[in-house]
Amino acid sequence: MIRVQLPYHLRNLARVGSEVTVRVDGPVTPRAVLDAVEASYPVLKGAIRDHDTLARRPFVRFYACGQDFSLDSPDVVLPTDVARGVEPFLVVGAIAGG
Repeated sequence: MIRVQLPYHLRNLARVGSEVTVRVDGPVTPRAVLDAVEASYPVLKGAIRDHDTLARRPFVRFYACGQDFSLDSPDVVLPTDVARGVEPFLVVGAIAGG
């Protein structure tokens, strides 16, 4: 099972705790993880990625094992620790300003 941590506003929308688990069959990529999250929590469809293009929404970032995967290909394989459920895949609400 893949552990996914969600930001506060998405947790409230989905009515879940800070972390959810999803099953991913095949390579564990950001696309596969987000597909599984949206399948398990349909209310989040369109909140993390655009409905049509599936592009990451502005001000949403993806991290795993201390690495930023936000600008990488959605098909890049995530670290083994994420695939094994040791480390979570983080969906982070970015804050603009300074």
